[in-house]
Amino acid sequence: MKLYGIPNCNTVKKAQDWLKENQIDFEFHDFKKKGITAGKLTEWFNVFGWEKVINKNGLTFKKLSKEEQADISYLMQNTSAIKRPIVEQDGKAILLGFIVEDYQEKLKK
Repeated sequence: MKLYGIPNCNTVKKAQDWLKENQIDFEFHDFKKKGITAGKLTEWFNVFGWEKVINKNGLTFKKLSKEEQADISYLMQNTSAIKRPIVEQDGKAILLGFIVEDYQEKLKK
């Protein structure tokens, strides 16, 4: 399992804490250090819809022009504009954001 996000995000921290408390092993992919590919963003757009993957509430997104908001390469360079965390299991995106009930439903066995 892989958890994508940035380490100073409170929502990412909550997701990490929940995974640890429930003894679920995960690898953390730090957007800021490791970046993200256009292919990965496209996969997430296909699963969740592009409008949900983009963090429209963040300052990074609000500062963008309309053209930049629609440009996937801008998201690759400004990963703070990606909603987080995103959880992948077996290479497939299954969770976006952190809602306890969703994590319980998808990850608890």
